[in-house]
Amino acid sequence: MSIIQKAAQRLEELHRAGVDVANVPLAQDVRVTPITSHPVRAMPPAVSTAAPAPVPLAPARSSAEVQLDLVRLEREGFLVPGSARNELAEEFRHIKQPLLRAVREGGRRPGNRDALLMVTSALPKEGKTFCAINLALSMAAEVDTSVLLVDADVVRPSVLDRLGLQEGRGLLDLLTDASLQPADVMLRTNVPKLSLLPAGTRNQRSTELLASDAMERLLAELASRYADRVIIFDTPPLLLTSEARVLASRLGQVVMVVNAASTSRAAVTDAFGTVEQCPKVMSVLNRCAEPLNDRRYGYYY
Repeated sequence: MSIIQKAAQRLEELHRAGVDVANVPLAQDVRVTPITSHPVRAMPPAVSTAAPAPVPLAPARSSAEVQLDLVRLEREGFLVPGSARNELAEEFRHIKQPLLRAVREGGRRPGNRDALLMVTSALPKEGKTFCAINLALSMAAEVDTSVLLVDADVVRPSVLDRLGLQEGRGLLDLLTDASLQPADVMLRTNVPKLSLLPAGTRNQRSTELLASDAMERLLAELASRYADRVIIFDTPPLLLTSEARVLASRLGQVVMVVNAASTSRAAVTDAFGTVEQCPKVMSVLNRCAEPLNDRRYGYYY
């Protein structure tokens, strides 16, 4: 029985006995105890619904930018933006169309490398670098085509020299330094949608590097990471080194430049024999004195 119940019972007994309970002091065992509240459970801290602070990301790697002397290049016969419409520009339009058509038809199928094409020749001094640069400039003039021009003639690089630029890190550095990414050594130019990849730091094993597994991995990376670009490789002559032949087997299309004034029929035949495993080979007849109408520059082998 509780204290309150005992007190009520005692008062009832006194009342029955005729005792005036109003003047009776409370019994010693009847005490008024303060009412205590139950302990309040601490509330967990409020959970913020605000978005978490963004984690700082590593800065995106950006390629350096270089300025081409477009006036000088146009004077030397290159197809710079804004140059007058001329016969050479028309010839390169004929050359690029079947190449671009193959790129579009190939799409982005896994393993497809039609957007990786090489410009080569049987022997030196047939005009392959001149043609590679003009082909890149002509393709970059397309509305929806970007171009990366790679100087893959690592023994005798000449693309940057022809463009009036200094050599720097490039292809060979990517093959020897795993910490580098293509964007670290690529060069953006003042020609819209045209970028360059220099040959890179001279290396005594440059010929072996072009035939290495590292080169194969780089080609696979370029084909996937830069799937929105056409990548043109200016390579060594086919009959002087084995590297151009190895590249031909790994790339999607080959453009063979033939000097109409000096290259022998035997050399042309041998050069075509080295790239017969490539399904798409086009030849460009350069320095032809006599017009050949629509076949002056390009035809399929």
